[in-house]
This record gives sequence, structure tokens and C-alpha cells, in this order.
Amino acid sequence: MAKVKHNNFMDTVDEVISDAKKMGVVHLYTEDEELTGRRVKIKGKDLFHFGTTGYLGLEQDIRLKTAAVEAIWKYGTQFPLSKTYISHPLYKSLEEKLEQMYSNPVIITKNSTLGHLGVIPCIVRDEDGVILDHQVHWSVQSAAQILKTRSVPVEMIRHNNLAMLEDKIKELATRCSRIWYMADGVYSMYGDCAPIPQLLELCKKYPQLHLYFDDVHGMSWAGKNGTGYVMEQLGTLPENVILFGTLSKTFGASGAVMVTANEKIHKQVKNFGGPLTFSAQLEPASAAAALASANIHLSPEIYQLQAELHDRTRYFNSLLANTDLPLVEQNTCPVFYIGTGAPATGYHFVNRLMEEGFYVNLGLYPAVPVKNTGVRITISRHNEKEEMKALVDAMVYHYPKALEETHTTKNKVRAAFKMPYIKEEEKTTVAAASLSVQHESTIQNIDKNEWNSLLGKQSAFDWEGLKFLEKVFTHAERPEHNFAFHYYIIRDEKARPVLATFLTTSLWKDDILAPASVSMQLEEKRKNDPYYLTSKVISMGSLFTEGQHYYIDKQNPKWKEAFQTLLNALEGLEENKDAAMTVLRDFEEDAAINELLHSMGFIKISMPESCVVTDLSWNDAEGYLATLSPRSRKHFKKDIQSYEKYFDVEYRSTASEEELDFYYQLFENVRAKNFGLNTFSFPRTLFTEMSQNPNWEFIVLYLKKEFATNQEQRTPVAVMFCYKNMEHTYVPSFIGMDYRYAEFQIYRQMLYQTIMRAKALDFKKIDFGFSASFEKKKVGAAIVPKVAYIQAKDNFSMELMGTMQK
Repeated sequence: MAKVKHNNFMDTVDEVISDAKKMGVVHLYTEDEELTGRRVKIKGKDLFHFGTTGYLGLEQDIRLKTAAVEAIWKYGTQFPLSKTYISHPLYKSLEEKLEQMYSNPVIITKNSTLGHLGVIPCIVRDEDGVILDHQVHWSVQSAAQILKTRSVPVEMIRHNNLAMLEDKIKELATRCSRIWYMADGVYSMYGDCAPIPQLLELCKKYPQLHLYFDDVHGMSWAGKNGTGYVMEQLGTLPENVILFGTLSKTFGASGAVMVTANEKIHKQVKNFGGPLTFSAQLEPASAAAALASANIHLSPEIYQLQAELHDRTRYFNSLLANTDLPLVEQNTCPVFYIGTGAPATGYHFVNRLMEEGFYVNLGLYPAVPVKNTGVRITISRHNEKEEMKALVDAMVYHYPKALEETHTTKNKVRAAFKMPYIKEEEKTTVAAASLSVQHESTIQNIDKNEWNSLLGKQSAFDWEGLKFLEKVFTHAERPEHNFAFHYYIIRDEKARPVLATFLTTSLWKDDILAPASVSMQLEEKRKNDPYYLTSKVISMGSLFTEGQHYYIDKQNPKWKEAFQTLLNALEGLEENKDAAMTVLRDFEEDAAINELLHSMGFIKISMPESCVVTDLSWNDAEGYLATLSPRSRKHFKKDIQSYEKYFDVEYRSTASEEELDFYYQLFENVRAKNFGLNTFSFPRTLFTEMSQNPNWEFIVLYLKKEFATNQEQRTPVAVMFCYKNMEHTYVPSFIGMDYRYAEFQIYRQMLYQTIMRAKALDFKKIDFGFSASFEKKKVGAAIVPKVAYIQAKDNFSMELMGTMQK
């Protein structure tokens, strides 16, 4: 099995957030000597605050402040003891007030994250199952992952997709006692809501179904006694629903609250709720402020506060309705999301608004898909109508300028959010106008000498190699064997190539670079559904090739414009082909390209390392051995040289169909075990075409008769499929092996024999491809770290596979 270094999700997030920090839109600090809720001071500028989640403004209410101060004087800054033993004097009063609000038993938690970590593993039993909405808050998803250590199935559905939810319920129904669907009441980024009436209907249809809602963004501004959006929809809390509300955000204090109508669940969580048992309890000041807020919630005043906020949200909706700003979700929630598409546009837009005197949040990956970056605006009772009007006017003015600065358009943004197009005037920058784009669907429309001068001598994508690939991977019987080829050459005003590349549109397994444990689970599902979790992908290069699939002249001052021109072309291609993802792959680390692609909405992931042999200057085996390190020489003598006597080696330019069938089976042996780089098989016709093409040959490793199980004939135990690129680069594209003979070190022997063959043919370089880099390094290959940049329509597949990791 190929050893593949998988991408670390946290490294990707770190790259994105670091980029946003560099652009001055995250990790900021307020500089105010005191806060009012209406304004914040950032970088010396007083800004109107449109980023709070304290929608009713209660965090500035004098009654809450006074209660908190008095509690500190009476009880101290904290009560340092687990509330399993004893709670401070305010806890009982707060619990009683909250139970009065909800008309149900409650449990107070330090915050909602600790609350979920305490409650979810407690209420979900080993015989239960869990289904997550893929946009449910991270804290819920994180807590649910703990269940997998107990073998509780954790599944995921696309956001608010009730048909998919019902399918998952049916799938789990025969093996799970209870099925928990976990969702937000109000989602924090777009401000959209859970379809609660439809979920209740599903509960009637499937009595096993239980609902678990995180409603922290629906709290206080909606519902009887301010108990939130979910309670407003439910009316009465059923026993099969668990609800989380918050005592922070709109409630104005700190902490969270779990509500249940099920006395047994309440007792279990109160007796032992993990961090709820062992962590510190809510501080006296927080409990006192929450008590003061609860009194407001239990009074008629709460409805007056709600009405004032609703008036503001209606007004803001009316202002936006008179613009063409892309409001992603329109409803009565105080959360508004204006799409910008690429992060760069978001950075420019936020900074322009800050210069104009308004603070807003940037919605950024991983909270949203990278291509769905946007500005999140929250309305609170602190905001006055005149500054709301001024904000909308500023957005109308600055939004098109941010688009223009980042070479995009309103309709490109709308396409990213699946919104209807509007009529707009398309603008082309002077820089882009000086570039010409040649786009072809076959290499035969590209000048052979020019292509080879730009991209020849590597892997199998010189001009002849691509002609071969087009013949094999077009008009095939199976969808995974059909590639659409796209060739781009972008030239400056003097017709000099600035950028050249080729891409393919093809079907990928979504887990191609996922951990092997995930791929093994998915392959079980694919026994019944071969195309489960597969997507159409536009990829630089192809699934057959490896190496630097692009040429770029970074000495040309227009190279960045050329890259942007290519990306603009790919946006249209992605829409036309209905591709789920665009992948620009096999880059070496390059700070300038990294910054450019991040700003254009691509995120970086680690690729398997590439392996290249560049030193073929030696004359014989002893000369080759001298190029290796002392440790590698020791390895060579023990694991390669000592086994060489067991083998015969043949170099075949052609093979019979019977032989090709055998080679194909050897190849499938390797591919089927290689879950670390999970791809579809190749068509059988590929091997026939290799046998008929002068640029391909087979290195066949035979176990000598005296060592074989069947001593009547030599046994082929391995085959290397090799491409000869322009008499310069030898390309062992992939290998087939019979694992029954692994004891003879056949893989290492084949690597060595490939090096010997390349030298015998006087090639200057060997492209050994990726995977198994440790083994290839031991035979003299240089290891080259590679990265890819991806832009997906949504995060669903990635998050789904995240739930499958063990």
C-alpha cells in the first residue's frame, strides 16, 4: 500500500485565517475605553458596530451590569467547586427562573461548547445513531465525534435536505434504537433556519427520530419569554426534543442552558455530564447577570424589545430590497449575509466599509465554503436607522468597486451562491485585454514544438503523451474512463506565452486523498453503489499524470493577470461542466502563487510527495551505488542486491492480449490495495494501446523457475509500465505486482531495475511519480513536496468524510 502523507485540516485553516489576518479583517482588537454596543474603535477609527451577536443589546443593560457587580462584592469572582457537590447561592434561583421561562427542567452549563461535550455523549446511548446537518455548529459536530469511540454510527446530510435525512433514517432504523438528528435552530452565517414543522412530521412518521437543536442564535429575540426560534416553532417542547439555548449572546450574560421534557434524561445529565460534572461552575457575576436578564424575559418588556428589533430588521430588509446586493437568505432573523464569492473580494469589501466607518464580520472558510465567502451583518437594538441606511448606501457604492478590484462580477458571485443572475455591465481590465487566450480541446490543435518547449520532458504529458491519453480516455464505455481535455495558452501582446497548462474534466472519488480508513469504509458502500460519493472535477493535469502541469513565465510582468485570466476561464468551464470542484495540483511551495490563489478562493492542501531521479551520470552498478548515502547502500545490499539472483528481467515493447490480461491483473492487485490514494481503475484498453505505442514499454520481472511455485515456467511477479518522454525523461507511470511473492522484495527490485533500464537507454531523468517516497528515496530519488489548490462548491463531502475518521 502506498504511504501517503495526508493533508492536515488545521494547516489549511491556519493558512486561510493567517491570510485574512494579514488583510486586516480578523483577530482585531477594540481600542475603546468603554463600550456602548453601538460603536467600536478599531485601528484608531470609530466604527458603527454591525457585527454583534447581542441582538437585543442586553449586555449593556444597567440592570445586568449592576447585578453582576453586586454579586462579585457578595460572593467573590468565582465559587471554585464542582456543582456536583455544591452550587453557589445564585444557581438555584437561576435554574428556577429558567424553568419558569421554558416550563421544563433545565441544566445550566458553562457555555454551549462544554454543554454539548457534556450532554451528547450522555444522552446518546451505544445502541443509538446520530445524523448531523452538515452546517450544524462546530461544537455539536466536535462532541458527536466522541461517540465514534463507542462505535455509535455518526452520519451527515446536506444542509436542510429532508429527503436525504429520511434516507439516512431508513438506513439506520434497523440497527439503531433512537436516531438523533442534530441541527441549529438559526444558522449563524447565513441566518437561515431549520425546517422545524417538516422535522416534526418526520418524527410522527419515524418514532425513533429524536431532535437535538442548538438554538443559541435564535435566543431571546424570538419566542414566548424569549425562549428562542425553536420554541416559537414548537410551542410545547416534546419529550423527543433536546434544546440548547444560551445565556450569553442575546441573553446578555454568560453560560448556556439545556432544556428537556424528559425527566430521565435530565436526571442522567445532572448526575454525570462529563465536563458539566468536573468543570468549574458559572461565576457569581455571570449567574447574577443571567438572573437579571431572566427577569426581563419573564416580563412583558421582552416583547417590547423583540418588537423594536423586528422593526429594525424589517427596515434593513426593505433597504436591501431596493439594491442588487446578493443577500443570500431573506427572513426575519437579525443575521444578513452578502455574498462576495472569493476571499479577496471579501477582504476588499470589509476594508472599504471599515474606511467608511462600519464594522461587519467576514464569513470565511471553514465556517463557509471558500467560494462562498461573504460579509455577515448583524442588526441589534444598538443600531439606529440612520446608520443602517448609511451602511446600505456604503455597500451599494463599495461593493462593485471591490468586485472590480478583484477582477470579478456580480453574476460570478451569484453563480457561486446559486442565485438568479442580474443584468450587469461586464468590464474588462486593460491588463486582461492585452492578453490573448488560446483554448483547445485536443492537443492536435496545439503546435507540437511549442508545447514541448513549454511542458515537455516530464511525466507523460509531452505532445505525443497527450495524444495517447486522448485516444485512451475519450469515448470510453464507463463514465470514470472519459476525460474531457482542455488546453490553455495565454499570451502577452507580443504573442509570447505567459502561462500554459492542460486540465481534464473527469469523475473522481471524493476520498482520493482521504485517510485509508475512510476509503475502506466508502468502498464497502460502493459495492452496491459504485459512484457513491464521487464528483465531476476539473483538474490541472489528469488522474493519469503527475508533475508540474503548468508553465508560467514569472519574469513577465503580466503573469498574475495571466493566472487570473485562466481562473476566470475555469469559472465558466466549471459552470458549463457542472463540476463540484476545481483542483490546481502539483505545485511546489511558492509564496506569490500561494497568496494569489488564496485570494481567488482556493485553499491549499498537501499532495503526496513527488520523487525524481536526476543523477544518471554514473556508468555501472558500482557507480550507481556510489551515489547513494551510506545507509541507502546498506539497504541496497541487503534488500535489493542479495535478491537480484532470483529474477530474470525482460523489456517488452509489445505483449500479447493474454500477457496484457495478466499485467492488468497485477496492476489491479496494487491499485485495489492502495486506499491511501484511492482512484478508479483504468480501462483495459489502456494496456492494449500501450502495447501498440512506440513510446511505451513494459519492464517485466520474472521469478526464476527454481524459485517459483510452478517450476515448469517462469512466473511474472511484477511489471512496470514505462513511458519514454522525448529521449530525456523515463516515466515509470505505475506498477503491477503479485503480493504472494512479496518475500522476495519485488517492489524494491523493480525500482532498481527501472533505474538500470533508464540508464541503459541513456535517459537524463526519471520521474518516479508520487507515493512510496520512503522506498524511492532509498534508491536515490530526490523527494519534492507538492501542494494542490482546491475550490469546492461546498464542504459537504469533506465534512462527511471527517465524520468517518477514526
